[in-house]
Amino acid sequence: MRLVRWRPSTGLPVYHNYFDRMFEGFFEPDRRNLDLQNFDWAPRVNVEELEDRFEITAEIPGMKKEEINIEVRDNVLTIKGERKSGKEEEGTNYHICERSYGTFQRAFTLPESVTTDNIEAEYADGILRLAVRKVEPEKPKEIKIEVK
Repeated sequence: MRLVRWRPSTGLPVYHNYFDRMFEGFFEPDRRNLDLQNFDWAPRVNVEELEDRFEITAEIPGMKKEEINIEVRDNVLTIKGERKSGKEEEGTNYHICERSYGTFQRAFTLPESVTTDNIEAEYADGILRLAVRKVEPEKPKEIKIEVK
């Protein structure tokens, strides 16, 4: 359920639902080839658009960078891996066990306005940061024509 702030009518139509629908599907998880029942958990992800790039930030604590696999195929960016559980000692009696273990995968369809040639990835303190650069828009050519 989504909470929406109530505002008394200002005389102007409210367009927030229109804008929500306009951006639906942009950077949404790609579910074409993803069966979520095959994965144990999914890291929380933020996607931020900056002037020259998109930044994707994923919370993946308790892993080494070698255990995280990032790939792009058919314009779909996929982050996957497996977080192994800690040692289970004999006789341990958990009262609460909320930490997630096992395989995970997150997939995002990239917009046409990005280049996949130089995606930068950095993993520190349990946070994975990806920078997906936007394609430089073509500048219009100016051709000087000499008048005779």
